[in-house]
Amino acid sequence: MAQQIKKRTITIAEKGGTFSTIFHKIKGSKKNSGISSLRRLLSNEKARLLHVCKTKQPRSIYELAKTLGRDFKAVREDIRLLEQFGLVELTSSIKNNRERLRPIVDADKLEITINL
Repeated sequence: MAQQIKKRTITIAEKGGTFSTIFHKIKGSKKNSGISSLRRLLSNEKARLLHVCKTKQPRSIYELAKTLGRDFKAVREDIRLLEQFGLVELTSSIKNNRERLRPIVDADKLEITINL
């Protein structure tokens, strides 16, 4: 039995001389604030972050930041944006009376469609 590829789709549509972005989650859709959100999403740092989450499976955002060699606050902000787009899911656990958020990437493919 072949493994099903999990994908996320972003559709960009031209409307009256501007682009609007619609992100389709597996269930339903969520409208974001346009092409500027997509620009923030498609950076090399975010691609690297997604790759590390997918391949190394860090146990926390802190561990992810250490692995990437980046500031914790910047990584946390990137994770929040990726979570808004449904590319990262955060699972919570408690260790030593502190909440630990584990970033999980379960998608295999990001598909972007531009309708003109």
